[in-house]
Amino acid sequence: MHALEMKQICKAFEENSVLKNVDFTVKKGVVHALLGMNGAGKSTLMKILSGDYQPDSGKIFLSGKEVSFSSPQDAKTSGIGILVQEVDTSLFPELPVFENLADMPNEDFLISVSRQKSNAIKLVNSIGLSIKVEQLVQDCSLQEKQLILLAKILSSSSDLIILDEPTAPLSQSETSVLFNIIKMLKKSGTAIIYISHRLSEIKEICDSVTILRDGVTAYTNSVAATDIPVMIKEMTGSQSGLKGAAGKSSVNEEKLSLKVRNLSIPQKQTAVDFTVHSGEIVGIAGLVGAGKTELAQALYGLSGEKVSLEVEGKAVSVSSPSDAISAGICLIPEERRRQGLFIKHSVAENITSQILKKLSAAGWVNNRKQRNEAEGLMKQLTITPQSTSIAARYLSGGNQQKVVIGKWLKTDSSVYLFDEPTKGIDIAAKQEVFDIIGSLAKSGKSILYFTSEWQELLEVADRILIMYNGKMVKELSCRETSLEEIIYYASGGDQSGTNRTSDNKETYERKSSSVSI
Repeated sequence: MHALEMKQICKAFEENSVLKNVDFTVKKGVVHALLGMNGAGKSTLMKILSGDYQPDSGKIFLSGKEVSFSSPQDAKTSGIGILVQEVDTSLFPELPVFENLADMPNEDFLISVSRQKSNAIKLVNSIGLSIKVEQLVQDCSLQEKQLILLAKILSSSSDLIILDEPTAPLSQSETSVLFNIIKMLKKSGTAIIYISHRLSEIKEICDSVTILRDGVTAYTNSVAATDIPVMIKEMTGSQSGLKGAAGKSSVNEEKLSLKVRNLSIPQKQTAVDFTVHSGEIVGIAGLVGAGKTELAQALYGLSGEKVSLEVEGKAVSVSSPSDAISAGICLIPEERRRQGLFIKHSVAENITSQILKKLSAAGWVNNRKQRNEAEGLMKQLTITPQSTSIAARYLSGGNQQKVVIGKWLKTDSSVYLFDEPTKGIDIAAKQEVFDIIGSLAKSGKSILYFTSEWQELLEVADRILIMYNGKMVKELSCRETSLEEIIYYASGGDQSGTNRTSDNKETYERKSSSVSI
């Protein structure tokens, strides 16, 4: 029996038609993948299902019964749970974990707190999360927040669960735990909608797949009958693949743009040394927890300590983002909605936020100049829809990411820090981000590309520095390395600092093949 039927769903924002008579069906006890390029309509369709938006037309049926939702609470009451990509929007950061996991307190406050803590401990243990339930959510890591929200959904006994990019912040072991939970839910008859840009995961965990393209249902089939090239073709309308960064290998070996010596990473109690040349794209690879984000934050003045650097040959001291920006360092953060955007403000306000002084006189922003600058940047970056007034929250993930990048393009930044820049965006948007990075490198900018998507580094970077447990353990040339070698060192393999040779090739291949990634 069908757990969900959405029939002829239509939705538009202003003059932008996002969903056009979309049909979407999910059976009970099935993991159904929902795929599509950024802007295809996936998020809008799921926001309608979860009560955030109301459709302009169309009908929704749960277990054969027609329903309509005027709020997320209505959807929750009807048995729909959602694990959103931006977890901070669904948690209360200033409350402890146990209160976030609580449903409703009992009349007796003391008994309620005791029961809340007891239930919370059972829930976090059930998903393999080692955390004190008294800890404030704002002090938890991104992957811990993701698992907390998953535990909250599980506690609600939902009949239909929406998982939006659920593994994006998770380690491999945490992903394995999630997949085991999904298999358990399937056996209990729960229907699951699984949204991800990691197509190998779709093949591993999903039973069926629906692909949206340009707001319409383009493809529905079993996953077994749909290989990855077919998924890409149906999402893009053509056979498509990543081509790397346009402008790669524009390194000026004679000019150092960034020199880092003994830079402290307080969270790891370690220090690192490295350099970046003008026009060079340096990948920083590592597993979740290796220290990549902490390094990016330290370079941007967010570590709480004063950092001494050389930028364009000049000694600088960075202890705040303001210092970093003045030194010519900018950050495209991992959590774009929370850290990179004023999510409720317009695209124009966001994309010009770093050049307001140039657009202002006597403390007032010239709206015409701001709009013209925004329109130029949006055209340059192919941001859609082409409306400077639309709020950033209504853009797809890929277009939001281009806004975050775009706000730095008219500044004097010489060093760009990209922290997981392709997280949660589709193949076409990834290619656009790669092209932007390549253009920046070609113009002489220096790029640090922090990612756990290692295959991307082989396509984007000139050189790769591998982090393990807060330390730089290996330097690799993209022309001479392989994905297997990156996996080997990033997973804590031989850290002697010597390159693999033909004499130890057999040992290397045996070790790398045993690594679980």
